Amino acid sequence: MPSRVTLTLLLASVPALVLLGQPVYTGPEIFPPDEFAARRAKLFDAIGDAVAILQGTTERPGEQPLRQSNQFFYLTGVVEPRALAILDGRTKRTTVFMVPDDERRRRQINRMYGTGLVPGPDAARAIGVDEVLSRPAFAAALDAIGAAHRPIYTCFRPEVLGNASAHDTIALANATKADPWDGRQSREEAFLAHLKAAAPESGVRDLDPILDRLRSIKSPREIAVIRQATQLAGLGIVEAMRAAEPGMYEYQLQADAEYVFKNGGAYGASYFALIATGTNTWYSHYHKDTALLADGDLVQFDYAPDYKYYASDVTRVFPASGRFTARQRELYGIYLQLYRSLMTSIAVHASPADIVRHAVERMDAVMRGFTFTDPQVHEAAQRFVDGFRNGQSVTSLGHSVGMEVHDVGAPAPTLEPGMIFTIEPAMQLPEEHLGIRLEDMILITKDGYENLSAFVPVEIHDIEKTMAEPGLRRPDRAQQ
Repeated sequence: MPSRVTLTLLLASVPALVLLGQPVYTGPEIFPPDEFAARRAKLFDAIGDAVAILQGTTERPGEQPLRQSNQFFYLTGVVEPRALAILDGRTKRTTVFMVPDDERRRRQINRMYGTGLVPGPDAARAIGVDEVLSRPAFAAALDAIGAAHRPIYTCFRPEVLGNASAHDTIALANATKADPWDGRQSREEAFLAHLKAAAPESGVRDLDPILDRLRSIKSPREIAVIRQATQLAGLGIVEAMRAAEPGMYEYQLQADAEYVFKNGGAYGASYFALIATGTNTWYSHYHKDTALLADGDLVQFDYAPDYKYYASDVTRVFPASGRFTARQRELYGIYLQLYRSLMTSIAVHASPADIVRHAVERMDAVMRGFTFTDPQVHEAAQRFVDGFRNGQSVTSLGHSVGMEVHDVGAPAPTLEPGMIFTIEPAMQLPEEHLGIRLEDMILITKDGYENLSAFVPVEIHDIEKTMAEPGLRRPDRAQQ
């Protein structure tokens, strides 16, 4: 990182991040119509003569901004509560059905929210939807599909909004249904039952696997948005580094990152802040964030924004005091070399198992050449390497990232251009209840890979240099 570069200058060097738009984005503010049209064209190729029917999300239960569900937004770009969509594989036309927009409702919306926050039919047409009808017309359209016995695809999986991934919503829906004092079916299950009742001869199939395959390969425009989300994530980590000092609470570091996220136009967070100091670093998803930073602690900082319907996921480790101790240098130093052995083994068209096998060979060479002075650090490093050697493959490469932080479409048999995923292998010292974990955003390209988060300080010297720089919280901090 350049010395004494403030957040303002960093943001100024990335003009795309400082657009003065509100964080409640609609489809046209993120992608042009041809992006959504290209996605629908691929869907039509996949479903043939069938139809795909999707329901959008509902109004929020409180004073919360509306965010469309990921699958519905991916295909339509429409951000309206209770919208329905029919995508006809035979005619290649898309029809969206909206809550009736009478004059009284429109006046109420404009009075409460202002014009444009609930875009309405005109915005749907502008984003490339072929026809917009009133929601009551959906029943007749479904009856016609059923009468023709046409196959129907719909989403079986619970919807995903911001701050979540599919496995989260699935787990919640299953727990709710199994709860003897609750027992509700999911909204998707209720919709599926209605479709089957209205079109009993059509046959209803799961649309999610098709959309998951499409979403696993990111388009150039999607990559550009994820790159912006990652830029914000990295700048947030940098500000946390500059702010950190013993006596602060973990949540105070979260505040510095959140300022960066919101200042850059993020809707919110991709996931709860995983900011762990000292023995809290043992836990992979620690998010209580109420511990005090102590002199001699390492801080593990894992946090990223939900930006224009896309996530990021970056983790860095730094000393609470601003300086690594000798032992921390040994622990962090060997981990970083082993981590890079994994990263530099990544190759386009390779399988995760092949990548891990090559990485282990490099890790073994690192272990032979590293000078250890601490037996516990040596044992932890050896366990780390042996964990890869003894059969870890896909999970060793982290997880895919896209509209969700744990995105759909993984695991994949091979790494192909357009895939984005993280690597985040953890090394632990069980005797001291300590862990250490880095994480980077990896884009597979036709020639190999690009580390989208490479600009975030990771070398000991660069971390210490960054922590000595002025920042948002301490603009007058003197260089050490």
